[in-house]
Formats: sequence, C-alpha cells, structure tokens
Amino acid sequence: MSCVSDNLVTYVIKRRRSELNRLGITTSKKVGCAVRRNRARRVIKESYRKLLPCMYKGCDVVFVARTRTSSVSSNEIFASMQKHLNRLGCIKKSETFVSRTD
Repeated sequence: MSCVSDNLVTYVIKRRRSELNRLGITTSKKVGCAVRRNRARRVIKESYRKLLPCMYKGCDVVFVARTRTSSVSSNEIFASMQKHLNRLGCIKKSETFVSRTD
C-alpha cells in the first residue's frame, strides 16, 4: 500500500507474525546535494520517532524523500507522515497527536 503527497511518499507492508516495526528511508540525488539529503533523512527519522508509540506493531514502512522534503519545515513532514500512516491503517485510532517541538 502506498500514499503520496508533495513532500513525501510512503509505502507500508503489514506483517502478521512480527512485534517489530521496520523503517526504510530513501533519498535520491534528485533531492539535492549531500547536505540536503541528510537533512531530509533527519527530518523523516525524527517525525517517525514521534509517531512510533502510536503505531501498530508489525509494519514495514519505507519513506521516499521528494525534492521538496529538504526545504519544508519538520512540522509539515510530521503532518504528511501522520496523514499517510493514518490512511494506511498503521496508527491506533484512540491515539491523539500533538506536534511538539522538543
């Protein structure tokens, strides 16, 4: 299953017999130079870390950074990721989200 927005693409496969969530992040050279690609990966990892306690177990998630990913704010990436994971059924319904800047 997949979900697409202007700044992020999300792919999810649900595994039945696993208690772990696995994460994959891809950034191509189209995103920009190494500094921009690393920033995109850092922002994606941080947003995923915030959402991990609210997710079901046993999901393999792959995020693909797009060209806009490195230039938008981390709150926008968090909102896109939250929307994607919610649509794909990876987030528990009873959880509420607050975008915090820790």
